[in-house]
Amino acid sequence: MEVILFVERASADKLKEILLKDDLVSRANVLFKDAKPLEKEGYYVRILGSEEQCRKALELAKDLAEEVSGEERERVLKLLRSEDEEMLSGFSGVFQ
Repeated sequence: MEVILFVERASADKLKEILLKDDLVSRANVLFKDAKPLEKEGYYVRILGSEEQCRKALELAKDLAEEVSGEERERVLKLLRSEDEEMLSGFSGVFQ
């Protein structure tokens, strides 16, 4: 399962601490990404994990962040996937 959150800069450190201190959520893949490329002030948080991990992350974040959905979610995922592909293509040169 995959969840995308948006958190304002002022709350980002607190949210990161809460998510990474939780035993269940910390075992998921939690990535904070600056939202400037999509012209927003804050961070997008991508959580990849089990349904239980994602549900818990949403519960922990409810007062600090909002879940991203619809068209904005698709734009965020497209950006993150293109960055993943660029990173992976860079790694391929290391192993040749």
